[in-house]
Amino acid sequence: MALALVRSRSRNATIPYSTFRLVGTKSSTLSEGTDELPLSGVRVLELGQLIAGPFCGQLLGHFGAEIIKVEPPSGGDPLRVWRELDIDGVSPWFRSIGRNKKSVAIDLRNDEGRELVKQLAAKTDVVIENFKPGTLEKWGLGPAALQLLNPSLIFTRVSGYGQTGPWSSRPGYASVCEAESGFRYINGFVDPETNLLSGPPVRPNISLGDSVAGLHAAFGTVLALLSREKKALQGKKSSQTVDVSIMESMLNLMEGIVPEYDRKGKVRGPSGSSVTGIVPTNAYPCLPSPSTPSCPTYIIIGANGDTLYARLMRAIGREDLIGPLYAQNHHRVARQAEIEDAISSWTSARPAEGVLAVLDKAGVPVGRVVGVKDIVENEQVKARGAVEDVWVGKEDGWNVKMPGVFPILEGSEAKTRWAGPDLGEHTDEVLTNELGLDANELARLRRDGVIG
Repeated sequence: MALALVRSRSRNATIPYSTFRLVGTKSSTLSEGTDELPLSGVRVLELGQLIAGPFCGQLLGHFGAEIIKVEPPSGGDPLRVWRELDIDGVSPWFRSIGRNKKSVAIDLRNDEGRELVKQLAAKTDVVIENFKPGTLEKWGLGPAALQLLNPSLIFTRVSGYGQTGPWSSRPGYASVCEAESGFRYINGFVDPETNLLSGPPVRPNISLGDSVAGLHAAFGTVLALLSREKKALQGKKSSQTVDVSIMESMLNLMEGIVPEYDRKGKVRGPSGSSVTGIVPTNAYPCLPSPSTPSCPTYIIIGANGDTLYARLMRAIGREDLIGPLYAQNHHRVARQAEIEDAISSWTSARPAEGVLAVLDKAGVPVGRVVGVKDIVENEQVKARGAVEDVWVGKEDGWNVKMPGVFPILEGSEAKTRWAGPDLGEHTDEVLTNELGLDANELARLRRDGVIG
C-alpha cells in the first residue's frame, strides 16, 4: 500500500509530501538507522522550546521519528543555558532533552524565516509547538495556514490552559498550572487542627507539569497518526489538531478526587508523605547512616493490601495489630495513628539496611529514599540500562549520563543515537536536502540573519 501511494505522489507533484506517506515509510536520509522503529518515516517539526513541547519531541524521536528542531539563531532554545552548564557552556539538561534531534536555526520573527518554516511544514507529518496561544497565528504559522499547504498535517499544541476557553490567553507556566489543577493543594503537610495545609504546598523539585503535558502530547500525536493512517487506507486525507493543556494533563492524574467530591462531598487535602484513605503507605524514619550521622534516613513502605499488612505486622512483631479490627483498609484508616506509630517505632530503632532486609524477606514492598548518586550506582538501573552514557561532540567530546527513554518495546532497538545538537548544527543539511537551497542562498540568508 505504501509503495502504491508514493507512486501516486509522483503523478501529482502539487499534493503535499506527507499526504500519502504512511507510518513506517522512509522520509529522508535524516532517518537512517531507524527503519525498524515504530515511528520510522514520521517527520516532526519541533517549534517548541524549554520543556513541554521538546519533551514530546524527545519521546517521538527515541522511537524513530525524524525530529527537526527549529531554534532562534540568537541563542537557541533557552534550555541550552538553564541550570548547570558543561565545559562548552551548554546545559547537560538540553543535551538530554534534545537527543536524537536535528537543530535548524531559523528566525521565526523574520518573514523569510517563516517562509522557510512553511516549506518545511509542507513536507512534514507533525508540527509540535508550545507557544502562548495565538503566537503562531500572528506569525501566519498556525494550523489553518499550514494545513492549507499540507492537508494531512498533525498539529500538536501544548499550552497552559488549552487553545480555547476564557483562560486560553494566560501565560501557562507549569508551576501555576499545577496549582490550578488542584495538584499543589494535596501536596504538603496537614495542620491537625484545621485539616488544611500547614504552610505552603510542597513542590516536586522537577518540572512535573511540563513533562506530564509532554507525555500527553506524545500520546495524542501517536493517536492522531493512527487515525490518519486509517483514513489514508480509506483514501481520505485528514489533518488534525492535538490540543494539550498543562492544567488538564495534571488534572488527569488526580485519580478519584473529582468523583469523591461529587458523590460524597469530600475535599481531599494534603497528607504529608502518606496517601489519604490508604493505610499503611508512608515514609518512615530509620537510624542515621554513617554518611549523614545527624539526620535520620527514610524508607517507604507500601503495605496497604490486606495480606501485605498482615505480613508487615508479623515481621515487626506486632501481631496484636492483626485481626478483625484491622482486616481491611477502612478498618485500618480508622486506626491509622496507632498503626503508623507502631511501624515508626520499629523502623526508627534500626538502620535502613536492617529494615530492608527484614521486610524484603517478608515480601513487603519497601524501598529507600535515595538521591541521584544512588540511582546511577543502583544494580537494577545498571542491569536494565536505565541510565546511559551518551557521547557529546566530535572526536574530542565527552560522555554525559542521561536517563533512558521508556517504555522498552520488545523487538525494538530504540536508543539514543546522538546527544542534543549544537545550535544550528543541521541548518545547511536540512535546508539543502529538503528545500533544495544552494550554498549562495544559504550564505545570503545567514548574512541577513534569517538562519544561523
